[in-house]
Amino acid sequence: MTTDLAENRSSRRGGTPLKIAIAVAALGVLGILIVDHGPWNKPKVQPAFMASYSSTGEAARAVGAKVLTTEPKLQVEPEPPMPKPVHPVNPAPQ
Repeated sequence: MTTDLAENRSSRRGGTPLKIAIAVAALGVLGILIVDHGPWNKPKVQPAFMASYSSTGEAARAVGAKVLTTEPKLQVEPEPPMPKPVHPVNPAPQ
């Protein structure tokens, strides 16, 4: 009986799902590399002397946007809403 199991185990072929998984993983990595690092995805950096504005605020004001400062946070923050604690099922004996 034990030799029969050993023969079945050695003659078993289960490599097809593994080969398919490796092929899918390899194609996925290749696809990510092509999409993320392709020639169409290069950053277009301008040198400082070519840039028209030195800050985002200046560029926004140039096209007519109204730039506002953020409101300061309150000194004392309100308590966040939290559920009330539940009484224990079995209170401790006194």
